[in-house]
Amino acid sequence: MTSVLVVDDQDLVRAGFAALLTAVPGIDVIGEARDGLEAVSKAAALRPDVVLMDIRLPELDGVRATERILASAPPRPSVLMLTVFDLDEYVYAALRAGASGFLLKDSPPETLVAGIHAAARGDMLTGPAITRRLVEAFTADRPAATPDLPGLTDREREVLRFVGTGATNSDIAAELRVSEATVKTHLNRLMAKLGISSRAQAVVVAYETGLVSPGDTRTRCARPNT
Repeated sequence: MTSVLVVDDQDLVRAGFAALLTAVPGIDVIGEARDGLEAVSKAAALRPDVVLMDIRLPELDGVRATERILASAPPRPSVLMLTVFDLDEYVYAALRAGASGFLLKDSPPETLVAGIHAAARGDMLTGPAITRRLVEAFTADRPAATPDLPGLTDREREVLRFVGTGATNSDIAAELRVSEATVKTHLNRLMAKLGISSRAQAVVVAYETGLVSPGDTRTRCARPNT
């Protein structure tokens, strides 16, 4: 079972999400919260696998609530943001804070359910193209930065660059001629070194450090010769 905490300040919206998810096999709605402070408190008390978080909340907004939740002692939940607009500075800030991804509030139920399962697995929820479009929108006007990634090996920097340009683990494995398990190991190690908790957050770091620039694309991911 994937346990979920539903956070939204509108009672009908919150109840609607809770009722929809309660009817889905494999998902257990273990709590609800109507503001950011209550979300932080209940996340600490209930330890859900996933927090379904409205991005605009009273008392404490969804971004700051996400920061507090992900700064808590482990086990930490994955945070899935709900928003009205995808190109939203708050969404960018939420990904920067470590949210696993975001969904539009009018997404169909099957997309919401798939998103919750993806977040619970630790996968990147939003597609690479959507995430890149969002990150580029809020980094395009920033001055070029010198990559500041202390402690990363050359291979870990290379993996981070590929992640930033939207490559999947299988793409990266093919390009570097290694196994997907090796790619996952490099990714987990670089995320631990950088203190980040999600693949989406890794994309943000790749752009903000200048490792990837708006408009960059990954090199051709050719399969190894057999």
